[in-house]
Amino acid sequence: MSEQKNPWAILSEKKIYDNPWINVTEFAVINPNGGNGIYGKVHFKNLAIGILPLDKNMNTYLVGQYRFPLDQYSWEIPEGGGKIGIDPLISAQRELIEETGLIAVQWKEILRMHLSNSVTDEYAIIYIATGLEQMKPMPEETEKIAIKKLPFEEAYKMVQEGLITDSMSVAAIQKVKLMQLDGTL
Repeated sequence: MSEQKNPWAILSEKKIYDNPWINVTEFAVINPNGGNGIYGKVHFKNLAIGILPLDKNMNTYLVGQYRFPLDQYSWEIPEGGGKIGIDPLISAQRELIEETGLIAVQWKEILRMHLSNSVTDEYAIIYIATGLEQMKPMPEETEKIAIKKLPFEEAYKMVQEGLITDSMSVAAIQKVKLMQLDGTL
């Protein structure tokens, strides 16, 4: 099978759900093996933006909040949505101050990733933010967030122990650990 050629044939599509953030489409398809089937796709109308803030002592900041889809509490790097067509860095800067009250002087993009490419087209961009100054957090009205400052190594240990399971957080923390080990941080 060619890596470039799409082996799926779309017979029809039906919009199932739409709101300001996502839409869901069901496709009638012929799958790569020639069989008839259906496929659902969740389309995200914004970029996923993540920020791993690091202070001069290698402390980071996690945000904790109850995640409705999981029906459980989650510790994560600061994250949010960024409008497509707007510089993602501007969205990252906004999310960092909203969720943690932090302003950063230096920003470095470290990762781009698809979050769950078997059912969604959600695309993430993740940054490291350094040169931090603490201001007052400004969470959105739908957010009730706890902020935890901790050594980066403790956040890394939380990932290793399965206490942080959010995909952007896991990827960002693992990437920064690799950057530490290879000297590119």
